Amino acid sequence: MSAPIPNRVHYHKRDRELELGYPDGESYRLPIELLRVYSPSAEVQGHHPSEAVLQTGKRNVGLLNITQTGRYALKLHFDDGHDTGLYTWEYLHDMATHQQAWWENYLTRLERAGASRDSGVIQIHQV
Repeated sequence: MSAPIPNRVHYHKRDRELELGYPDGESYRLPIELLRVYSPSAEVQGHHPSEAVLQTGKRNVGLLNITQTGRYALKLHFDDGHDTGLYTWEYLHDMATHQQAWWENYLTRLERAGASRDSGVIQIHQV
C-alpha cells in the first residue's frame, strides 16, 4: 500500500516545522531540523548505508522554499544551502508517523559521535 498524499503543506516559519495535512483529517508537524538531517540526498545518505554522513549543527535550520516534484515528492530548499533531496510522499509519511524513533536514532548518533545539534559547539569530554 502506498502512502497517502497530503492535501495541505504548510511551513510554520517561526516554529521551524513543516505541517502535512491529509484528506482523512490527520495532520503532522515535522521539525525542519529532522527533515534536514535525514535528507534523502546522496550527499547525506550516501550511496550505501555505510556512507551516510551525520549532519550536525542543524538545530536552527529553516526553509527558503518548497517545490513539488511531479506527483510523488517535495523538494525542500534549506537556508543552509542544501536542496538536493527529494522527499517522496512515502518518505515523509514514514517520518511523520515514526517521528519519535527517527529523533531518538539521530540523538543517539550525535551522542556517539560527540557531536551537537548546535553549530559551532565544541564538545568537551572529561575522563
